[in-house]
Amino acid sequence: MRRKAFTLVELLVVIAIIGMLIALLLPAVQAAREAARRMSCTNNMKQIGLSLHMYHDTFKTLPAGWQGYDPSNGQPHWFGLPGWAWSASILPYMEQTAVHDNLIHFDHAIADPVNDEVRVAGIPIFRCPTDIGEPTFNLQGGGPAVGAGVTFPITIATGNYIGVFGTVDFHHLCNPSSPDFNGCEGNGTFFLNRPIRFSDIQDGLSNTLIVGERSSKWAPSTWVGVVTGGQHAVARVAGVASYPPNSEETPIEYFHNFSSFHPVGTNFLLGDGSVKLISESIDEKTFHALTTRSAEDLVDEY
Repeated sequence: MRRKAFTLVELLVVIAIIGMLIALLLPAVQAAREAARRMSCTNNMKQIGLSLHMYHDTFKTLPAGWQGYDPSNGQPHWFGLPGWAWSASILPYMEQTAVHDNLIHFDHAIADPVNDEVRVAGIPIFRCPTDIGEPTFNLQGGGPAVGAGVTFPITIATGNYIGVFGTVDFHHLCNPSSPDFNGCEGNGTFFLNRPIRFSDIQDGLSNTLIVGERSSKWAPSTWVGVVTGGQHAVARVAGVASYPPNSEETPIEYFHNFSSFHPVGTNFLLGDGSVKLISESIDEKTFHALTTRSAEDLVDEY
């Protein structure tokens, strides 16, 4: 009797067909997963926007970009103490009251041992699901330091959403030795010590980007704040719109820019609470106009 069975050639043909189908299906599956991750990232930023509005309703201002003073003379210092960022201030408005009230010692520096636990605490709403970085990173030394010395490297929680400082780099406006030094006040929304009101955003809340993404590819960011003496520590909580996000023109050593792992752009939160995906091909002048709060510049379609 002849038994029914596949021949080797038939089996190889079936395997080849299955392989081709998988190859055709896999990109669609990956695209669907990325679309879901990008939507989750958008929702995170919308929650941050809602929290900022609730904070503004309570205090009549937005939180300052970060808090920094030189303990030796009490003067503002861009790498000063205690260093806590705008993102730490809005924790009670995103159902993180326990972290805000019980773990953070705002009157102590971030690197102080009493803040060891919260310094590495991951807050899911501050992480983009597309980002492949680790939940914490080791911050190296190399920046200006004030107060008690910090032993580097120091481990700190990763975050992907940073405040918009403006279009002029930190070193020009924050470094006292710079001829352009102005006390570290950027032309964006979040900068050293001084909080602003929505009324200060004279270009319009719907025309001003206030928070943007930063991927962990080149320089991981954090929700915690500025650690005195840390390498690029100020840029870990705020970003400079010198170049369009993910622009190929951005120098590889320039860590202050905005970026993401999304293949189609970088998410930004506007002052009105909406979220826009900004392409790397955006006109540079338009991008600059969107990231300043009161330059009275017109914003074209983007």
